[in-house]
Amino acid sequence: MSEDHRRAVLEETRKYHRSLRGPEEFVPGVTEIWPSGAVLDETDRAALVEAALDLRIAAGPASRKFESSFARLLKRRKAHLTNSGSSANLLALTAHTSSHLPEERRLRAGDEVITVAAGFPTTVNPIVQNGMVPVFVDIDPTTYNTTADRVAAAIGPRTRGIMIAHALGNPFEVAEIAQLAADHGLVFIEDNCDAVGSTYQGRLTGTFGHASTVSFYPAHHLTMGEGGIVTTSDLRLARIVESLRDWGRDCWCEPGKNDTCLKRFDQQFGDLPSGYDHKYVFSHIGYNLKSTDLQAALGLSQLTRLDEFVAARRRNWRRMREGLDGVRHLLLPEPTPGSEPSWFGFVMTVAPDAPFTCGELTGFLESRRIGTRRLFAGNLTRQPAYRNIPHRVVGELTHSDTVMTSTFWTGVYPGLTDEMIDYVVASVREFTAGRG
Repeated sequence: MSEDHRRAVLEETRKYHRSLRGPEEFVPGVTEIWPSGAVLDETDRAALVEAALDLRIAAGPASRKFESSFARLLKRRKAHLTNSGSSANLLALTAHTSSHLPEERRLRAGDEVITVAAGFPTTVNPIVQNGMVPVFVDIDPTTYNTTADRVAAAIGPRTRGIMIAHALGNPFEVAEIAQLAADHGLVFIEDNCDAVGSTYQGRLTGTFGHASTVSFYPAHHLTMGEGGIVTTSDLRLARIVESLRDWGRDCWCEPGKNDTCLKRFDQQFGDLPSGYDHKYVFSHIGYNLKSTDLQAALGLSQLTRLDEFVAARRRNWRRMREGLDGVRHLLLPEPTPGSEPSWFGFVMTVAPDAPFTCGELTGFLESRRIGTRRLFAGNLTRQPAYRNIPHRVVGELTHSDTVMTSTFWTGVYPGLTDEMIDYVVASVREFTAGRG
């Protein structure tokens, strides 16, 4: 295809996008108000078509460019794309079990890893999947995050790591917890999947941990459809993440490349025959968790709008918070002191003395086409999958239990208009006013 033909196809793609009917007029009680969603424009559509024209069906130039761009955004030395944020979490923790790390830095089966009881399962699952023991701590009822004091109280003789997510874009006390990890020689993994663009003490979240992770699922700040990423400034750890992601291979050649190391057939590995093809030497028991260039092409397009998306989330959250201020029987969220969140959602808790239940309020909102979601799994220790796993609980999980019975969130994502936010506020006020 000539360059002129290519440009013509992409221009037609943009014209096609512009020809589509735009968003329908908002009709209160009829138009669905989603709690989350992707915001896609003509540039996103053109980026996907351009990748398809090149038949880039595996990871390639767009993937490498996205990895370097995202690493540069966070001022990290390395970033590795994955097929999901959940896979990114699995890789970030599993990489710390590698025999390629010094003995004192390795995590092993039976080690304890401190985490939060109220959250999404895939922050905890890698701990269990690697035969380690999650140590659950409670959260603060206004920020929905745990605190450094709670984490410090949970450190015991078998504790070797900390793995925590920023709740709904609101940073936890990440600088203090990173310092705790450093003081006690613990691995610290920062799940930044819901918080891209958030800052704590003026520093971007996702930059404090030995490794950090992000999700690019459509609900998140940036989307690739599916996808995730692991970032780190530890080059040895980055190499392990890459190996585990790519089947456990020792070779670091990109797809379609050969002999990057210039000694593909000239090395000795363990008991393998001398000169065994480096492309088929496996130094880890790994997976195939790679993404594709189609996903990365969309990610690159989305990345140019990150500042716009973060500003919209903050604006929508503030409008919701101001609109609901003073509503009786509702406990409203607060940013963690010292933070500037890039909000994922607007979380609310029905007060214990309220004359209505969380289910009644969310049922009313859903009847008005306002989407609601629980704060993920609530108290994970009560979920069927986790009832019988080896674990330890430090303190009472009082607030995690409250989350399970009384907490929900609604959307603030950039696809929502002021009119939609105001309708959510008016609906909550109408419901609560009618019940005392």
